[in-house]
Amino acid sequence: MINKIKQSKSEKILLIFLITLFTFSFGSFLIIKNKCLFVKNYDPNKLKFLKPENIAVLKAPCGNVIIELYPKISPKSVKRFKMLIENNEYDNVAFHRVIKNVLVQSGDIEYGKKENLNYAKIGYGKSKYGTINSETKNKFEFLRGTVALARTYERNTEDTQFFILLKDAPLFEGEYSPVGKVKYGLEVLNKIKYDDKTEYILRPDFIKTFRMLKNLIN
Repeated sequence: MINKIKQSKSEKILLIFLITLFTFSFGSFLIIKNKCLFVKNYDPNKLKFLKPENIAVLKAPCGNVIIELYPKISPKSVKRFKMLIENNEYDNVAFHRVIKNVLVQSGDIEYGKKENLNYAKIGYGKSKYGTINSETKNKFEFLRGTVALARTYERNTEDTQFFILLKDAPLFEGEYSPVGKVKYGLEVLNKIKYDDKTEYILRPDFIKTFRMLKNLIN
């Protein structure tokens, strides 16, 4: 007959400690491994909008960013932005410039495409569409979630690049052409890959798709 060996109190405490440590370590690994774990992914087809024709959906690695465009504020800029979206120009384009908790920038369709990424030139790309003039005269508050066209240091050089603010930036008013604002999914952009040492990202995250809502509804 085999006698059962009882665990001492210290052995039981040690076993509980090891199980707790393993559980915590495994859970932490899953959280680190999956940065999107607690990010809500909004389904645009389940939401209601007053002007659905002005709604665009950017699909990022952690989910959808739903943007309302403002053609009355910046008509020419929004027209350009819509055209680029409807031509699928932004698909697989890098978030090449990211400042943590400040802004994310993308839209270099010449040097930022996943299949043609050029680290030496990204951010300086041009398009076949040419530049357009800045639209900065209409009053607009550059609050968190604002989407605007990027440009060089000179005005009237907007092309395809755009940025989205992750914090209020009142000094941007009158400097950049606003095209819209994020309505849902701003937290998705907080998960975009960044580097504490530089604004320009090595092995960046990419836009998966960018579509107008009307082209998503079945």
